[in-house]
Amino acid sequence: MPSPILPLLALPLLLLLGAAPAAAACTDAPAPGVDWRRCLQDGQDLHGVDLTGAVLRDASFARARLGQAKLVKADAPSARFTSADATGADFSGAVLRGAEFTRARLAGARFVRADLRGARFFRADLTDADLTGAELSGADLGTATLDGALWVDGARRCAAGSVGFCQ
Repeated sequence: MPSPILPLLALPLLLLLGAAPAAAACTDAPAPGVDWRRCLQDGQDLHGVDLTGAVLRDASFARARLGQAKLVKADAPSARFTSADATGADFSGAVLRGAEFTRARLAGARFVRADLRGARFFRADLTDADLTGAELSGADLGTATLDGALWVDGARRCAAGSVGFCQ
């Protein structure tokens, strides 16, 4: 009969070899590829940071300042950007399924080929945003301001007064 102590002795070796999943370190500095899953970054000043390829699953950026930030190819399903200022931020190629952008300022933001399925943009400002190639199925744009936004086809600009849909 095998000893029940043997698996306990193997655990430290597995941890040393990296067999355990890495935990998110919410205090890590913003950087490309940072793992901030389920982290609270509410109210943080992240203006102009580079979060390319960051893991932001279920993270919260409520009231954060993300203007000109680079979130290219970020993995951020169900992330919350409620009342965040992400003016001019680049979310190109990001996975933002089910993300929350209620009352977010996204003027001039880039969502080129971003996955926005099921995202919510309640009262969000998408003035002059670039939505070229974005996947918007199931997204709630019902009260979003879309003045001057470049639509998913990459050719049509939304007219002034466009709220909820591109006119």
